[in-house]
Amino acid sequence: MRIVSGIQPTGNLHLGNYLGAIRNWVRMQDDMPGEKLYFLADLHAITVHNDPAELTANTREMAAALMAAGIDPDKAILFNQARVPAHAELAWLLFCTARIGWLNRMTQFKEKSGKNREGASVGLYAYPVLQAADVLLYQTSHVPVGDDQKQHLELARDIATKFNLDTGTETFTLPEPTIPPTAARIMSLRDGTAKMSKSDPSDASRINLIDDPDTIMAKIRKAKTDPEPLPSEAAGLEGRAEAANLVSIYAAMADESVDQVLARFAGQGFGAFKPALGELLVETLRPIATRFAELKADPAAIDAALEAGAARAAALAKPTLDAAYAALGLCR
Repeated sequence: MRIVSGIQPTGNLHLGNYLGAIRNWVRMQDDMPGEKLYFLADLHAITVHNDPAELTANTREMAAALMAAGIDPDKAILFNQARVPAHAELAWLLFCTARIGWLNRMTQFKEKSGKNREGASVGLYAYPVLQAADVLLYQTSHVPVGDDQKQHLELARDIATKFNLDTGTETFTLPEPTIPPTAARIMSLRDGTAKMSKSDPSDASRINLIDDPDTIMAKIRKAKTDPEPLPSEAAGLEGRAEAANLVSIYAAMADESVDQVLARFAGQGFGAFKPALGELLVETLRPIATRFAELKADPAAIDAALEAGAARAAALAKPTLDAAYAALGLCR
């Protein structure tokens, strides 16, 4: 088994990142066999304009946040894409295999480009091919995905299949999706129908992993809810998006089911539930924030960890990249 997953270095990790992906990365790192590669997708970040100094700082900061959250560079391979040129090299080879019709069907370009589709970068249009390279480069067997990423993994499989058939080789492994059973979909504190996001202009919409205790308590206290008491079972949360979100956050943080949480708080209002949720978040996130501050103060150590991870990743990538060049008849 070999697992690969990445995250863009676009600012602080928030609770949605942690409960939706990062905590599961840590658990897979500790509990599952095989190699795990976790990367900072800085090449993906430049599909839109970035201030260079800010991108560098965000990459280091995101690496520190991942390590603070429990990613251990001695157990997993942690690196940023730009340190492993094979990602970009393989992407070009796969650009020549992928079909324009396939990319035209990708829904996220339409969402990300908005009304300025003609003004979007080619990279924003074609980045799913780079995503395919990120995965196929390492003969990945499993990719942790959410519902919004299934289409991208299907594209990677299509590209791998066509490349193998076109060249009469078995250059690439077809990766399988894996949806971690404990992955949680965390919504905005201001709108229970929208995902918690770094791009939301309101900082009150999310809990950042580095928020101090007072900030966490204030955000939870001001989180949107409704006036009804909590029900005794999950079915009673239907149609109550904000209430369901806060209960889901508590359940995920406590490693309990929604029904278990409701059994404890049934009949109580949010005046009682919110302080309990805030305290749970504060105590759970406190060691992450403390460790993050320590790591961030030593950028040289962060760079050393990323460089070491990149060397390990490059060694794993080389046989696949060499095989892809050879399959195409390219002399190197």
